[in-house]
Amino acid sequence: MAQQLEKLAILFADICGSTALYEKLGDDSARKIISRCIGTMTGKISTYQGRLVKTIGDEIMVTFPSAEAAFHAACAMHSAVGNDQPLEDFPIHIRIGFNFGDVILESDDVFGNTVNVAARVASITRAGQIMATQEVYAALSPELRSRMRQILRAEFKGKQEYHEVYQVFCEREDTMSTRFGIPAYRKPPDTDEEMLLRYRDQTSRVNKEHKSAVLGRDEACDIVVRSDLASRLHINIELRFGKFIIADQSTNGTYIRFSDGSVVHITREEISLKGNGSISLGQSFSEHPTEVVEFSISSFRRRQGR
Repeated sequence: MAQQLEKLAILFADICGSTALYEKLGDDSARKIISRCIGTMTGKISTYQGRLVKTIGDEIMVTFPSAEAAFHAACAMHSAVGNDQPLEDFPIHIRIGFNFGDVILESDDVFGNTVNVAARVASITRAGQIMATQEVYAALSPELRSRMRQILRAEFKGKQEYHEVYQVFCEREDTMSTRFGIPAYRKPPDTDEEMLLRYRDQTSRVNKEHKSAVLGRDEACDIVVRSDLASRLHINIELRFGKFIIADQSTNGTYIRFSDGSVVHITREEISLKGNGSISLGQSFSEHPTEVVEFSISSFRRRQGR
């Protein structure tokens, strides 16, 4: 069959933690839940003129005619899975990565660099996140671009160039209330908050202008931590609805010590940071880690016209 070239959005959606699900529930029950989740995701495809290319274990690959269609479909999948949780004590999360560009169509499958990059973006996306490329960002309307934020420059294996990777937010970040109708931003109208991160001679700030920071071993991170126990992209800290949220996406987990001396250990989960303290990537404080990131949150008065 002759090859055909077409410009499409390529989306990969993957069920996170499926191995743990099989260990917890056994093969039959886990397979039913995974099948149900895949059905929930694929049920949103046709609404946005998508086409299911293939299912690979607990992952689906879908094409869409435009970046906008893929954007809306990704959000619809994310919301649908979040609202359909069959287990109270074991939440199901998905991660979605997508790209937009020229692809080769052959025998109901798609090939090419656009597909490869989409797969790589999906592979670095953490549970509950939606990530997309610069090509997606460039093809969207200003309204949809306002719901994306660049979080890192990634160098994928086998690719010489860097790729700008954006996080997609299905709801506007400047929404003044949560989905439960409770005000999410209670600070006085003339003040803002900022987090300062310090590690060795490196500093990074998280605020309304720079809403996230990625920490890990990778040279593309905002703060590069020189520790063998740190993952390439270990944690992401972001300002979300007026709160500073730390999300672990590592192998060894993250330890946070607050100013009152309390310590929290998170693995593949997220919590809110307050005040000031220390962060250790992959090593507990009882082991006296030397590679520690200090954080502090402060309020400041907003400049006129800000």
